[in-house]
Amino acid sequence: MMNFLSSRKIIHIDMDAFYASVEQRDFPEYRGKPLVVGGKPNSRGVVATCSYEARQYGIHSAMSCAKAHQCCPHAIFVPPRFTAYKQVSQQIHAVFRNHTTRIEPLSLDEAYLDVTSIDSATKLAKSIKREILKQTGIVASAGVSYNKFLAKIASDYRKPDGLFVVTPAQGTQFAETLPVGKFYGIGKVTEAKMNKLNIFTGADLKKYSKIALQQYFGKMGLVYYQMARGIDNREVVSHRTRKSLGSETTFATDIGNIEAIQKYLQALSSEVAESLKQKDLLARTITIKVKYANFEQVTRSQTFKEPINEQQVMMWGARELLKQTEVSVRKIRLIGIKASNLVSTMVFNEQPRQLSLFSLQIPVD
Repeated sequence: MMNFLSSRKIIHIDMDAFYASVEQRDFPEYRGKPLVVGGKPNSRGVVATCSYEARQYGIHSAMSCAKAHQCCPHAIFVPPRFTAYKQVSQQIHAVFRNHTTRIEPLSLDEAYLDVTSIDSATKLAKSIKREILKQTGIVASAGVSYNKFLAKIASDYRKPDGLFVVTPAQGTQFAETLPVGKFYGIGKVTEAKMNKLNIFTGADLKKYSKIALQQYFGKMGLVYYQMARGIDNREVVSHRTRKSLGSETTFATDIGNIEAIQKYLQALSSEVAESLKQKDLLARTITIKVKYANFEQVTRSQTFKEPINEQQVMMWGARELLKQTEVSVRKIRLIGIKASNLVSTMVFNEQPRQLSLFSLQIPVD
């Protein structure tokens, strides 16, 4: 008898080579050619995404642009246009909202949809794919299953322009065939640890008892035990509490000029402050990240008595944190800023409080 969890209907939508697809849509001269969205060739930038034509040369996301250029010297490199991608993302999510309110966005181009109340999730997935293509000119892949784990795997199974369904009757057997690196929560380190235990597939994982997996992998051992059997009890969460917002930049060449570094930091803090305001959020903590020329990385944090979202105050705090690093004597390759300990502006404004002396003493030069 089918239980409630196995009667769920989950669709995972994932756009195909999203940034690159938008570029190829907007610029016909890029179509059918290896296209890399990210930094410049031979730079320290990384590949944000690339077209399927570029993937044929071994290029992939997170690869250095220098390595990507080696793989395909005639590839076209373009910088990302996030404003354009956000506009397309809004169109995509509007399509989702036409069919369900139970949507869990994972990124600009990826989301889970709980469509348990719909008669045929497969027919709906086909319809959503058609609507997205019609509205945006961009192709999506879809996975349909009874839980999030299998739906996500299914969406990647027949890319590009894929649609794959894993039914409750197929779930356990399908999970057994998967490489463990595909499982939710298993990164390269955990995968390597599993390989040392002769665990390479879901079938191998299934041979281990619940107790043994918990001994080897702690709390996640129970998750792995369940997933090897096609079980994933996570719900589609429509509203997530955001934990942080941040922005960073990697320089083409190492820089040691403190004034130049401060200008970059000012631009980043302005971007983060604007994002906070757009989302009606305030931050109690700001953190700066500095990566030196030798790849050594340090962070410095400051927690305010009153949460903030003003760029001037954020920049003041960032400058003070910068003094706690060695940027005045060492060149750096990356600078970043993050706002965390976030609170809703509405919730904060409803709380009774006294104005802190700290908030009155911040210079705003």
